[in-house]
Amino acid sequence: MKQFLLFFALILFSCSSLAQDKIIKHKVAKGETITQIADKYKITTSEIYKLNPDSRSGLKPDMVLLIQSKLKAAPSKKEATTLVPHVVESGETVYGLTKKYNITEEELMKANPGLSKDGLKIGQSINLPSKSPVKESKKDKKADKKQEPVYHTVESKETKYSIAKKYNTTVSQIDNDNPEVKDGLQIGFRLKIFPGTNKADQEVTVEEDQTVKIKPIIVKPEYTDYQVKPKETLYSLSRKLGMTQEALIKLNPELGDGVKEGMTIKYPASVKINETVTKDGTALSKNIKTDVRKQLVLLLPFNISKIEGDTVNSTQARLKKDKFLNMTLDFYSGALMAVDSAKTLNLNIDVRIYDSQETKSASAAATLISQNDISKADVVIGPFYQANVEKTADLLNKGHVPVISPLSKETGKQFPNLLQSMPSSELIKNEMIEFLRLKNGNITAIVDPKRLSTKQFLSQYHKDVKLIGLNEKGLVSADSVAKKFVKGKTNYVIIDTEKTGLILSTMNVLIPMMADYQLQLVILEKNDTFDFEEISLAKLAKLHLMYPSLTKDNDTPEALLFEKDYKEKNKIFPNQYATRGFDVVFDAMLRLSQEKSFMETIEGTATEQVENKFDYEKMPSGNYVNKGFYILYYDTDLSVKEAN
Repeated sequence: MKQFLLFFALILFSCSSLAQDKIIKHKVAKGETITQIADKYKITTSEIYKLNPDSRSGLKPDMVLLIQSKLKAAPSKKEATTLVPHVVESGETVYGLTKKYNITEEELMKANPGLSKDGLKIGQSINLPSKSPVKESKKDKKADKKQEPVYHTVESKETKYSIAKKYNTTVSQIDNDNPEVKDGLQIGFRLKIFPGTNKADQEVTVEEDQTVKIKPIIVKPEYTDYQVKPKETLYSLSRKLGMTQEALIKLNPELGDGVKEGMTIKYPASVKINETVTKDGTALSKNIKTDVRKQLVLLLPFNISKIEGDTVNSTQARLKKDKFLNMTLDFYSGALMAVDSAKTLNLNIDVRIYDSQETKSASAAATLISQNDISKADVVIGPFYQANVEKTADLLNKGHVPVISPLSKETGKQFPNLLQSMPSSELIKNEMIEFLRLKNGNITAIVDPKRLSTKQFLSQYHKDVKLIGLNEKGLVSADSVAKKFVKGKTNYVIIDTEKTGLILSTMNVLIPMMADYQLQLVILEKNDTFDFEEISLAKLAKLHLMYPSLTKDNDTPEALLFEKDYKEKNKIFPNQYATRGFDVVFDAMLRLSQEKSFMETIEGTATEQVENKFDYEKMPSGNYVNKGFYILYYDTDLSVKEAN
């Protein structure tokens, strides 16, 4: 009887012990050992063997073990689980992570679907469940327990801000937790980080039903919608949205089929729409301010060392055959006239002129800049070759010194301080077609089969232009033209060819059709073929040939005075390069002598000098280009007039 009572007492003791400690089930993972499981639940291996005798013969994957857990939850608190980002480092394992961050393998797998299948990989970003106790309340309260830290190894090009953003913390918090990096980060440094401590961005709250809610982080939209307005084109949209046409099509593939009124397209939210601004055309000479002295530097390619070192040709002989040197001297002579005019107006400007010693691929600009303190200049004009002027702009970009390219039509690297004073051919062609659209005309085109670049240009950016086909002889017929014409509108016929025969046949077809249609012949860029004797000027005038030109004849008193003074000083009338030299330099000097800064006048004021316009526009690439040119046409009286 005593033995029975003793046995019964032992059973009661055993049951009361089990009642105090929670019995849970553990599913054995592949590779897991009895020691690892014991450590995980803070018990001994003998306690596991006691409840699981079969485990003594070895563990097998998916085996279920009964565990007498001694881990007790705090009675007055509840645990809210948040996910913390963690980058897997070399040597880390699933077991190591669960032990290090006091989580179960089940919780880790639940937070990272697919981890059980693919396993951990170095550099992989995973989510770590983080438990922080919060007081139970009907009202939302922030967790008052600081999360366990994660460790981040600093990589190349990382900043405190980028790391803080990645872990939803602050730079000041990183500095507080890592005093060693207050003066700057070092690659390879191991940072201690407490994720989710940026209280301005995220707040964890717990309701009575223990549902964890996270206040969403407000993310600004990456793109904004824009509805296409009447008469807008791919070209005008690219200028308005500050993007290249290629970038717009890439972002909105539907634009590749043409721009349609009312269609909705997207553009980067960071872009500020560039609405059309009417620039002030007031003459700069009326608003001169001379209380501050300015510095203007000219870098001109005289190449004096080459001339002096030429033992074969005399200076006079070299001048006769060196076209580039003649162009330079003509430009220089015009620039000197601009300096004289500036003195007459009492402009407060120092002008320094240096020999840039240029070839197509090299110049002395870098040496001149360093030796002559050119970085303190207010404006630099030159060098002539595009590669050299780009190098100069690059060297002076840090000091925000504006650099004007005086003669090059080429485009290459762009810099925010680079101003292309010569409009490019592509810009002129786009502006010409845009001008025709604004006239609400019916735009057609006759393109030589060999001019593939023109066909590609029209098909890619100006799909509304109707191509007129050629017959088997490579000429146009009245029937093919009539199919593309519209009555009641001006039918603009763009022609692009260097073949005299195609031009002559086109004129012979179009002139009789003027009885039934309004039409006008157009070229998009300078074409020397139209200057041949075979091309009748009278026929071109009858068709009102429209064409772009960088210059036009100017009979204003100022222009006539320049011509008169130049002839008196140089015993010859100014050519295009001399006039260009005057216009570029004088325009820069007038802009330097305004109450506004030089760049403010560039962005807000369009000017017109003796023969050249200067209407600069900031491009999507950041540099400035001059879109000032003239659209001219032959009138029936054989005079040349400006289209408006």
